[in-house]
Parts: sequence; C-alpha cells; structure tokens
Amino acid sequence: MKYISLKLFGCGLLCAFSLLSASVSAGGISLGGTRVVYPADAAQTTISVANQSDASTYLIQSWVEKADGTKTSDFIVTPPLYTSAPGNENVLRIISGGAPHARDRETLYYFNVKAIPSVNKKAAEGSPASLVVATVMQIKLFVRPPGLKPARQNAADNLAFTRKGEQLVIRNPTPYYLTLSGMKVGSQALTDVMVPPQGTGTISLPTGSGNTVTWQSINDYGGLDKGQSRIR
Repeated sequence: MKYISLKLFGCGLLCAFSLLSASVSAGGISLGGTRVVYPADAAQTTISVANQSDASTYLIQSWVEKADGTKTSDFIVTPPLYTSAPGNENVLRIISGGAPHARDRETLYYFNVKAIPSVNKKAAEGSPASLVVATVMQIKLFVRPPGLKPARQNAADNLAFTRKGEQLVIRNPTPYYLTLSGMKVGSQALTDVMVPPQGTGTISLPTGSGNTVTWQSINDYGGLDKGQSRIR
C-alpha cells in the first residue's frame, strides 16, 4: 500500500468554490473559513474542522507554518492529531507560543490540516498496489495587531497601480496583506497576486492593455470586494 499527499490551498486551487461557501473543503473534510485572522493580543483563536462524508473516517493532523513554509512553534494547534468519524465536527484551538510580532502590520503564517482516510486492512491485504491519498488543506493565518489604520474593509481602496514597461506594479501602503483576484485590464485577465503590507507586488501586463484595472479583493470572511483603479 502506498500513501501520497495532495496539497490544496485555500485561495488557489480551491478558490473558485471556497469563496462561495466561505470554507475550504476536500475529500469530505471542510474547514470553517478560508483564512484565520489572529488578533495579536489574543491568547488563542479557533477554527472548526468538519467531516461531511457519510461513511469515511479520517485521521486529522494540524500545524502552523511560517510564510517560508517551515514548521514553527510560534503557534500550537490542539488537538494536533485526532480521529474524525463521519458527521463529526471538531473545534481546533490555535494557541500563541508567545513569539513577538510586528506591531505596525500583519504577520503571515499558514495553517495546515492533513486528512488521511482510514483503510480497511483486510481489503488492503488483497490489493498490495492500493493507493491512499492524504489531502493537505492550507489557508493563510494573519496575525493582526490592534489599532491598525485604515480599517481593513477599506484597505484595498488605497492600492496604487503603476505601469513599468510590461509590468504592473501594485503598491500597498496599508498594514494588511491584500489578495487580489479576477483582475482585468479591459477584457484581458491578469494573474492573482497577494501584496504584502507596506510593500509591492509585480505581475505581467499584456501588450496594448488599457489604463484601467478592475479587481476583487478577498476580505476577512472569504468574500470578494470589487474595485477599479487607474493605472498611472
């Protein structure tokens, strides 16, 4: 028997339907949000993990990674490992390990959940070539200090778009990570991008494109806030 892992991202492969349901799901396991916003002054926060399958039991493992993909003890997830029967819903606690974070902007982490389906051992013994697929779902975890300005719901209105040759430079003067999807210049689609706080993001700009960009900013609830900006 062989095990493989399939990694899915809360705003990547799953973006099309996760935004509609404000959750991320795969293989019968669903998360109770497309992102986690962790107040920097809080001791802990929670997220639900539900087994929506009718007959499958899963082993659920959860952990937090830094922005570069390395595991970290900055946050502890409890329970880190448990069995989820069909129809079960568990609330996981994400507990701060006391690591310092920036006070003037958000800090990015990733929250991961691996779902390993149970195996009928007797059936597997008769099929040595059987394959078990473990799904890893990953969503962003933003550590947000108190008192940031402007308010998060208005932050994307402050983005500035500048043309530099065949590149579109997006400047984000706000303290938040801002993810833009469904961007278009005229009828030409652009790639999605996440722009870091007080930083810039750069994407390719089609030849002969116009001077107005339309975009959708993903909010704290996984919904889309539409906007339009002039390219300078």
